[in-house]
Amino acid sequence: MSILYIVIGLTLLVLGGNWLLKAAVGLSLKLQIPKIVIGMTVVSFATSAPELIVSIKSALDGATGLAVGNVIGSNIANLGLVLGITVVLSAIDVEKSFYKTDWPVMMIASVMLYFFIVNDKTIQFYEGAIMFTTLIVFLIYLLRFQKQAVVDEMPEDDEELPLYKIALFLAIGGVGLWGGSELLVNGSVTLAKNLGVSDAIIGVTVVSVGTSIPELAASVIAVMNKEKAISIGNLVGSNVFNILAVLGITAMITPVEVKPDAYSLIDNDIYWMLGISFAILPLVFFPKGMRLGWRDGIILLGTYATFIYLTIS
Repeated sequence: MSILYIVIGLTLLVLGGNWLLKAAVGLSLKLQIPKIVIGMTVVSFATSAPELIVSIKSALDGATGLAVGNVIGSNIANLGLVLGITVVLSAIDVEKSFYKTDWPVMMIASVMLYFFIVNDKTIQFYEGAIMFTTLIVFLIYLLRFQKQAVVDEMPEDDEELPLYKIALFLAIGGVGLWGGSELLVNGSVTLAKNLGVSDAIIGVTVVSVGTSIPELAASVIAVMNKEKAISIGNLVGSNVFNILAVLGITAMITPVEVKPDAYSLIDNDIYWMLGISFAILPLVFFPKGMRLGWRDGIILLGTYATFIYLTIS
């Protein structure tokens, strides 16, 4: 049964990613705004929905530390695992606005989370409100001023869609990614338990990667369809959404407290998140300027593997 869940889950992820990509390209053409903006807004919101659902549910159940761990773990996986796999499959050429706007906002959100949580171990209501307000300001800026940050390889292949089709593809694509990730994670956890794998290893691998599976599916499918702006916009945007929207909204519902049994999030994991977020900038410039290539992907995957190994051990 667990293998059936995994197969159905993977199928839904592929279909959901394709539908979401069609909606994103159609929306970019309809509104005449850069694809990276659609990737950082609409696609990011759709792929960050699992994190939002998990975090709010965890907070309401009193497991607020899980909400923070979910976001930090997912952000590390988005850059180390998902971006790593994406650029190993195909290099991404970036424009100046990537390091002038997109990367700095991701770093501002990451540093904001660090300062809000590291001293009192709690994200208060007013801090959540500041985070969410920062997101709104960022989105307004994106929609008004953002330029294309990634080279569009095949603009002539873009298909314009009527508005009802865009809305339909967006809805079923988002649901497909969410449902596919749920089935894949549940099937993988069941299979791992049946094979005698410990809960700790399942938690740090299957569950932490689980909420990044929609980003992985959407990004890999985007790259395979030469829509690299949507791919990298989705990943950077998801990390911004995870912090400013997921934790911001959760903290406005109930204070998000990290309890003593989860202090490793503050003592260890958040530094990994800050480090890998910062590392994206030098990787864009070296060894070849304004590009993320397969070598960068191997470095990111190696960093993520090291993080997982040290966390398990």
